[in-house]
Amino acid sequence: MNIKIAPSILSADFANLERDIRKIDTADYVHVDIMDGEFVPNISIGIPVVKAIRPVTGLPLDVHLMITKPVRYVEQFCDAGADLVTVHVESDFPENIHAALEKIHAKGKRAGIVLKPNTRAEAALPYLKECDIVLVMTVEPGFGGQKFMADMMPKVAQLRAMLDEVNPDCELEVDGGVDTATRDACVNAGANVLVAGSAVYKAANIPAKIKALREG
Repeated sequence: MNIKIAPSILSADFANLERDIRKIDTADYVHVDIMDGEFVPNISIGIPVVKAIRPVTGLPLDVHLMITKPVRYVEQFCDAGADLVTVHVESDFPENIHAALEKIHAKGKRAGIVLKPNTRAEAALPYLKECDIVLVMTVEPGFGGQKFMADMMPKVAQLRAMLDEVNPDCELEVDGGVDTATRDACVNAGANVLVAGSAVYKAANIPAKIKALREG
């Protein structure tokens, strides 16, 4: 399985964001966490920052929307430079989640859904055929640096099995507490995209840490 690494800029130095994004240029994606203070109890960055960072990296921007009613904004994030936009299944009514995925695809971008820890794998079923990626949170969303929830691995494995049936090309991503110590559990469960924030940005040698996460 081709493992991809998506460092989260939530752990970067926001005063030196361009510098810190360039530090991860050996990764596969730049993971961008968008929080609105309503869906999660924290506020991070928005559309202007995505637009500002787009020219400083050639890597795809993997934009994770932790916001209420994301259908209102997905097109603007696509226009700002997102290559991949994921929305939480818990963030709106199902018809609006379907509409958000459709709008992202209409912009020629990749689309996906996200499941919080307490959300069962079955909640993803209505959307799987429409997804390019499914993201399983291995911490409660909203803050970086949390402890990895190993009890999410059966859900990851269940989703991989579901995807293999209906959409085998869909990527499966995990986010939260991922480091070299937890990497194998994620990969063995079927994840192929690993989001890592503090594990990457606190490393003495960032390219070496990315390589270790990718190769095990």
